[in-house]
Amino acid sequence: MFKCCKLIPVLLGGIIIQGKTFNRYDVLAAICMSLGLIFFTLADSKVQPNFNYYGVLLISGALCADAAIGNYQEKIMKQFHISNIEVVFFSFIFGFAFILMGLILTNNLYSSVIFWNQHPLQTYGYSLIFSIFGYLGIDVVLTLVREYGALIAVTVTTCRKAITIILSFIIFSKPFVLDYIWSGLIVVVGIYLNIYSRNQAVFNAKLINFYNRLLNLLSDRRRHRYHLTSSATSV
Repeated sequence: MFKCCKLIPVLLGGIIIQGKTFNRYDVLAAICMSLGLIFFTLADSKVQPNFNYYGVLLISGALCADAAIGNYQEKIMKQFHISNIEVVFFSFIFGFAFILMGLILTNNLYSSVIFWNQHPLQTYGYSLIFSIFGYLGIDVVLTLVREYGALIAVTVTTCRKAITIILSFIIFSKPFVLDYIWSGLIVVVGIYLNIYSRNQAVFNAKLINFYNRLLNLLSDRRRHRYHLTSSATSV
């Protein structure tokens, strides 16, 4: 649920890092996501006796770091005109370097290598599978954006996150309350407000087209009723 609300730190990071300005739909989307997250977290603390605020703090920090990286990536792509694959590659290379430095500084590198060697299937094997599917997932998202646009890509990734949340309740037998539903719906509204703000021309064109079709359909039905009434009167 928190990862669905990446827009909030991205919006703030865009203002601070790139000096961007955002429209009212972006701000309203951030407000909806913030409210949805607050209510979702309150519902979680209500049904989980061992609710850990430290976890919420960590995931919030991770989202802020993710947002900063995203804004710097966008800035670099625009400035140096590099491809998406290059950005992903160098982002993971720097991520690997930071993790390696953290392991060395905390003196956990040697013990980690020993643990991995003791459990090769659960470490090397699963990590390889995770890495392959992670790369394929990134490639699929980039392909969706390139071939079908951001609207379809965000819709697909949002559906994936919704399925992940549903599976977490099924697999881990978590307690469920109705607060989860309406707080999640508030987040979804925020997500699609953000999509609308990015694709206003497309949405407005589709709405106008739908409105015109509806008017044509109603006028056709009125003409049909008029002809039926006229035929009945003449008879």
